Amino acid sequence: MGHILTPAERARIQIALAEAFVDSTVDYASIAERIRGYDLKVVENILYTEVAPVCFGNLETPVPPVWTGFNNDWLLSEIEKELRARENSWSRRTFAKLKVAWLRYSYGYIWKEIMKFYDLHT
Repeated sequence: MGHILTPAERARIQIALAEAFVDSTVDYASIAERIRGYDLKVVENILYTEVAPVCFGNLETPVPPVWTGFNNDWLLSEIEKELRARENSWSRRTFAKLKVAWLRYSYGYIWKEIMKFYDLHT
């Protein structure tokens, strides 16, 4: 359970969680299935500190009706950029803490929805 994630595992989790930020109907059951077996504390942290900061804007702005999701390469590179910027800048780190607190509050329902489906199978 509590093993360190490989970069490939982390990327898989980030890609699965990003689907919670699509504008169409979210398949929470599929997301729950794809994070099964990973440490939930770690996964929840990835959701709010890595994925949400990059993806939440999508829910705040109108997108084309045929839009189906994030491009995986774009997503992973944006997360990487965001994390690197925080590492290199005290003000970015401070701002990120506030933003993450806001994201946890505003998008807390996402984790609750994922957990509803997760708990169905445990």
